[in-house]
Amino acid sequence: MTAEMWEERITACYAEHRGRTRDEAEMEYLKIAQDLDMYGVNYFLIRNKKGTDLLLGVDALGLHIYEPDNRLTPKCSFPWNEIRNISYSDKEFTIKPLDKKTNVFKFNSSRLRVNKLILQLCIGNHDLFMRRRRVDSLEVQQMKAQAREERARKQVERQRLQREKQLREEAERARDELERRLIQLQDEAHMANEALLRSEQTADLLAEKAQIAEEEAKLLAQKAAEAETEMQRIKVTAIRGQEERRLMEQKMLEAEMLALKMAEESERRAKEAEQLKQDLQEAKESERRAKNKLLEITSRAVYTSPGLPSDSMPPDLSFSRENLSFDFKDTDMKRLSMEIEKEKVEYMEKSKHLQEQLNELKTEIESLKLKERETPLDIIHNQNTEQGTSKHSNFKKLTLQSTKSRVAFFEEL
Repeated sequence: MTAEMWEERITACYAEHRGRTRDEAEMEYLKIAQDLDMYGVNYFLIRNKKGTDLLLGVDALGLHIYEPDNRLTPKCSFPWNEIRNISYSDKEFTIKPLDKKTNVFKFNSSRLRVNKLILQLCIGNHDLFMRRRRVDSLEVQQMKAQAREERARKQVERQRLQREKQLREEAERARDELERRLIQLQDEAHMANEALLRSEQTADLLAEKAQIAEEEAKLLAQKAAEAETEMQRIKVTAIRGQEERRLMEQKMLEAEMLALKMAEESERRAKEAEQLKQDLQEAKESERRAKNKLLEITSRAVYTSPGLPSDSMPPDLSFSRENLSFDFKDTDMKRLSMEIEKEKVEYMEKSKHLQEQLNELKTEIESLKLKERETPLDIIHNQNTEQGTSKHSNFKKLTLQSTKSRVAFFEEL
């Protein structure tokens, strides 16, 4: 998967699991990680009596022997309840099984400092192994009770904060909705004002045109009157002579034609003035409707705003500088396996949805894997998955054999 794909999936998972505390997230992560084959295992290069190179794995369950090229599937395992004593001298490490009939088996490490580190890891894992099966003291029980009370208090506090956060988000959404509606009403009012302004401008323009038409009609009427006067004067002077009469008749005819044209033009101008008056009336009616719409929008913005929402092991360990060692007593290893399986079943029931998401993510990753980039460990892991073997089932299968047979098997590797 590419970095962008990982970022997208992580962002989606984070959004889905938001609200969890850091401790809860770390605990869920560890519950998933503990089932990984190499989780909590420290590897050391060793040799058995035959000189075969092997890997020693130390974890919370016991000691495991691996082949150098396979760190996932152990060849044999020795749980802590089967080991009585562990010691080393120089580079030689000695392990004494709890069954006294079983031979002691030894292996060699590369350096003395490695033996010290192995022994320290064994002591630490053994201490955790013992502590997990020991009855809690009164002080520890009180501390656990206090921790439970603190967790319950924090849970109540988180729920209260979640409710407050939800109420705040609802209030913010309501505020955003009101702001959106206010902006919408403002836009509508602005558009109504613009329409009103345009109507007023149109009315003013039509009124001006009507006034000009009236003035032109008056001017034409005046010219028609002057033409009529001139025609009368020409009629009076027509008696002066035949030539003058003929000229007068011609001029009279022209004057009559001009008067007729003037009368037709005056009539046309009068009709145009009447039409302009009608347009002026329509413009005034449009202006009145625009004002009514503006008043309606303003009153609706005032009365429709809603309110916002309110708110069984050895008793001790002994070791010296020359021969460091510690002893174990026998405990029921099957009880450990049963506890692990029980916790796993409970966790699987509680986290079924999370497991479905993980399986989906695994399927997606498997589909995007490049075969040429697979490592040997990837191939081994795929084979184990196809065979249905896991870390705990493999450990349980290996411990079904007797300690003696496992020691003999280790010596023959």
